[in-house]
Amino acid sequence: EDDGTTLFHHIAEKSISLLGKFIPQGLSNLVWSFAKAEVSHPPLFEKVADHIVALDHLGAFYPQDLSNTVWSFAKMEVSHPPLFEKVADHIVALDQLRAFKPQ
Repeated sequence: EDDGTTLFHHIAEKSISLLGKFIPQGLSNLVWSFAKAEVSHPPLFEKVADHIVALDHLGAFYPQDLSNTVWSFAKMEVSHPPLFEKVADHIVALDQLRAFKPQ
């Protein structure tokens, strides 16, 4: 009996080659869905993190996109210091921590 992880793994494999076509919310939603369903796929998380780190800036990311992304990595216990550093630097540079609302 398939518990749905086969679908998630198929989505991950297809998504990895298409990451450049994702908008920021799409990247966030992708890793969030895996974290919410508690489906581990380390290669996907690694590739998403590498993709985000390679971006020139995070200006297209809304606060919700960034918070969902780092929450997803934390929830799945995936460490990627360059991603966390890039997100933190972006938030500090904005000097608008108020835009991040607690939930």
